[in-house]
Amino acid sequence: QVQLVESGGGLVQAGGSLRVSCTASGRAFSTYPKGWFRQAPGKEREFVAAISWSGGRTMYADSVKGRFTISRDNAKNTLYLQMNSLKPEDTAVYYCVADRAISTTPDWDYWGKGTLVTVSS
Repeated sequence: QVQLVESGGGLVQAGGSLRVSCTASGRAFSTYPKGWFRQAPGKEREFVAAISWSGGRTMYADSVKGRFTISRDNAKNTLYLQMNSLKPEDTAVYYCVADRAISTTPDWDYWGKGTLVTVSS
């Protein structure tokens, strides 16, 4: 069983930075690819970024490429999303996900409860 708990969300001004984290518990966490999805009010859940189990491969949505960086520390069972140059349209609940394979669709097996990121203009 894998449990995911996000933290680090909050309110930030446009152009600012924020880092959200996801701590996992459960067996085999370090061998699972991980990712981030987000869901804005009234919108569908969308892919943000993903990372392979070793950290050697990353994927990003076009909307965040060059601004967001996904990383992981398997020794600490923690996943990170560094968000720079934030825009009001980045406002959403950010979800940490884990599964045996990377996908850009929201069909990952394990989900956290989410952390809210609000970007003010």
